[in-house]
Amino acid sequence: PDLSFAWIFNEYPSFVQEDSRRFVSQETGHLYIAKVEPSDVGNYSCVVTSRASRSPVLGSPTPLVLRTDGVMGEYEPKIEVQFPETLAAAKGSTVKLECFALGK
Repeated sequence: PDLSFAWIFNEYPSFVQEDSRRFVSQETGHLYIAKVEPSDVGNYSCVVTSRASRSPVLGSPTPLVLRTDGVMGEYEPKIEVQFPETLAAAKGSTVKLECFALGK
């Protein structure tokens, strides 16, 4: 809960907006894009902000290129779950669990 994650698309202040295809995990900081489209091609930079200091740190840009050969590379179909063994929560609080299906 001390860190907050966001992603910049190409250059500041163009932040990636979460929608039905894009999701930023506040647990890992990963950016997930379902069904990549030509408009997604560009450079992505992670921004990590400490809630205590409120000072953001910008990561190096990572290019996203659209492959035309249909090869998935390292992302074979799988379900990725990173749940803790036990999750304590106060009554009436909101709990968010992240589960992802990766691959074709």
